[in-house]
Amino acid sequence: MRLKVLIRLIYIYWVVLRYRLRSLLNPKTHKSLARSQNKRIKSASQLRQALELLGPIFIKFGQVLSTRRDLIPHEFADELAKLQDRVKPFPSTLAKALIETSLGSAINDFFAKFDDQPLAAASIAQVHAATLKDGTEVVVKVLRPNVDEMIARDLEVLDFLAKTAEKRFPDATRLKPKEIVNELRMILSKELDLIREASNASQLKKNFEGSDKLYVPEVYWDYCRPNVMVLERIHGVQISNINKLREVGADLQWLAHNGVEIFFTQVFRHNFFHADMHPGNVFVDIANPKKPRYMAIDFGVMGTLTLRDKHYLAENFYAFFNRDYRRVADLHIESGWVPPDTSAEDLEASVRSVCEPMFNKPLKEISFGIVLLRLFDIARKYKMEIQPQLILLQKTLVNVEGLGRELYPDLDIWKTAKPVLEKWLMEQSSPVNAIKRIIKQWPQIMRDLSLLPERVSAFLKTINQ
Repeated sequence: MRLKVLIRLIYIYWVVLRYRLRSLLNPKTHKSLARSQNKRIKSASQLRQALELLGPIFIKFGQVLSTRRDLIPHEFADELAKLQDRVKPFPSTLAKALIETSLGSAINDFFAKFDDQPLAAASIAQVHAATLKDGTEVVVKVLRPNVDEMIARDLEVLDFLAKTAEKRFPDATRLKPKEIVNELRMILSKELDLIREASNASQLKKNFEGSDKLYVPEVYWDYCRPNVMVLERIHGVQISNINKLREVGADLQWLAHNGVEIFFTQVFRHNFFHADMHPGNVFVDIANPKKPRYMAIDFGVMGTLTLRDKHYLAENFYAFFNRDYRRVADLHIESGWVPPDTSAEDLEASVRSVCEPMFNKPLKEISFGIVLLRLFDIARKYKMEIQPQLILLQKTLVNVEGLGRELYPDLDIWKTAKPVLEKWLMEQSSPVNAIKRIIKQWPQIMRDLSLLPERVSAFLKTINQ
């Protein structure tokens, strides 16, 4: 073990003692927590404070953990969701030096103005306002110095803690600590490459070109490097500032409806969705208050799904809202989400017992995110591992629903999403699209056919032996 990692572990142990967190690893404590909501709330608050003290990577770890309501009590998920990725900025002189080194010239050669005071500072990077030589307002995002070394150290620490927890505390296996750390590793690896983030922004902008629902800032590729990214600066009202939106007369019902439609369009039509839709990353263009438009930032984490998983999701939502639990069970088996020898009757009974109580609420109050979470829970009971991209989708869906209902409490998610799902399913089943898919896959089909005689011959030889 490296000396830096050992020192870090000693510091973490001190933090654990300071916030009295050792008890969380004791199975007897879990029984006590299960009986007392007040104890859960107090322990959750102590855990949040400890993670804040441990710094940026542990804050991100807590944020990832907060999305896994399938693994941790809701009180812990709610408390960890309060973690904000805001840290002390590093000196602007250092930011300028990093930018100059990356771009290969003095800062004044590129920018007519560069604001020394950062607009935002997070664990991975910080953002400065600037103006290009032609007068265009931009934001410059630059990675923190030596951030890759800090991440490597803390991920090594978290790997060690995850392995130790699984060995020493049997109850910890249920929390899937290795899975959580790997999910964090995946997110951080994407956020460390600003060229990748810039290309994500560019693709999302292309997908919504000419849209009156979502605006994505322009990428200035001449100034982008793996550790530096320059985007058009947007001016809007932060989505969480509802009082301001009301003050200017923004149509909140229109905004809430469009937020859900944008998300489902990204998932099903574009197969490329913004997977970090918390309020800090969403602004509103109020130039036309009667038709306010979303404006997105921070494109480090994007999601995609396989065609099979999209079919699974769309049809499962339909079956659920029609209370067709046998169809939900069949879809789990057909999609490979549970073993093929699973009893459809047993699975149907499991689905009914989990989903039917949800219909005690009016249809408009049912959460897609919670429906998806319940379906994942069922799949896990049948020993299936849920793919990270689907967990990412579920987390984003919860955020989108939360934003929509905060804007307009009477928002009917199903009514809004249904037309998008219907249109997509109809397109997928149309003969024209079937032919298009065959044409697209034709080269692979021809390659497989050319290898068929050889594979048949090999198979026959195997039988004869």
